[in-house]
Amino acid sequence: MASGYGYESRTIGKYDVNYRMHFRMINEQQVEDITLDFFYKPHTITLLTCTVLSLMYFAFTRDETNEDANLWVGLILVISFFLVISVLAFPNGPFTRPHPAIWRIVFGLSVLYFLFLVFIIFLNWEQVKNVMYWLDPNLRYATREADIMEYAVNCHVITWERILSHFDIFAFSHFWGWGMKALLIRSYGLCWTISITWELTELFFMHLLPNFAECWWDQLILDILLCNGGGIWMGMTVCRFLEMRTYHWASIKDIHTTTGKIKRAALQFTPASWTYVRWFDPKSSLQRVTGVYLFMIIWQVFFGKRVCHTVSVCPASEQYYAYLTDTQCKRVGTQCWVFGAIAFLEALACIKFGMELFSKTQVLYVLVWLVCVALITFLCLYGMVWYAEIYGPKEKVCRHTRLDMNYTSLTTGWSCCNHSPYTCTFIHRLEHISLEL
Repeated sequence: MASGYGYESRTIGKYDVNYRMHFRMINEQQVEDITLDFFYKPHTITLLTCTVLSLMYFAFTRDETNEDANLWVGLILVISFFLVISVLAFPNGPFTRPHPAIWRIVFGLSVLYFLFLVFIIFLNWEQVKNVMYWLDPNLRYATREADIMEYAVNCHVITWERILSHFDIFAFSHFWGWGMKALLIRSYGLCWTISITWELTELFFMHLLPNFAECWWDQLILDILLCNGGGIWMGMTVCRFLEMRTYHWASIKDIHTTTGKIKRAALQFTPASWTYVRWFDPKSSLQRVTGVYLFMIIWQVFFGKRVCHTVSVCPASEQYYAYLTDTQCKRVGTQCWVFGAIAFLEALACIKFGMELFSKTQVLYVLVWLVCVALITFLCLYGMVWYAEIYGPKEKVCRHTRLDMNYTSLTTGWSCCNHSPYTCTFIHRLEHISLEL
């Protein structure tokens, strides 16, 4: 039906409403347990006033004789203002703890890093080094560990002193890192497969990166079993604990004791809820299998250190999992999209500026590595599907939500839940979300 302004109106279908709602829940989760209204009300005018006043202060009161300092201050203020805009305009993703603004800032930093990579791609190697030297002058005098250290020497000498000497900061980082990965992936099968294939990656690429060379006992016992395995066990134990909890959040205004208020404030930095993760079920589609395979391959990328991804990978992994497992989610989340673009640009930068290193690649090693990783990955995926079919949880009765014909009210009922666990979690929360279409 045509309107008087020349626009053609159409009725929004039920499935369009569902798709939009599911995408909204992974892309911009709403806060359901507001404790202090002040921290969740918009303060846009106050924020604009503070930013303009701070800009005026730095622009007219500082010494401008130092040119490098001028560039640094200008760059920092550009980043700061961009992050302010990200708080106002960007989606917070699937997380709301400790505050949605934190995750909007994380997304803003990801976008800035993405734009920086785009800029770097169009420079030559000398220009890139000059940019890095300007950011950190100490890099001019830096040396690679591979140029001054020896690896995998005297592996037949095994003593307690030598074994204990390997429990350094890197051993702790292995343990802690795999604990965090387990919290993100929440699957013993995927975690152990990634851990084992990573050690194979080190074996096949020792000719490119000498620091990949390790003694057999260091790689097998210390890395795979103790550090990686211990971290995986710790992370999965925390996951099981969080899955069994019943989440009911009281407002801090309703708590009358000082100890209770402090405890509630501390718990603000814990998850608001926890989703039981099931990457596979017996009816997994080929697209879902391929998506998980791609997810595991990305974890094997090793030329770029993932120090910039420590926080941004959290919402990206959650959105990627929802896209794979939730049949009602037809779009990948924005943070996952940006994360994928960053990984692609980092790969381009490694190839463009590392041609001298890649020219030493043994093609046979790469082909054998690809075959081994593919074989181990598909064996893992087959085992996970088989395990889910034989020992996985049976169909559960869960609450579902039905939209009435005018799509403005929600009615609830009970039915057998045949959807993924993430879908069931979405359905539970539909009652608390108002449609803004």
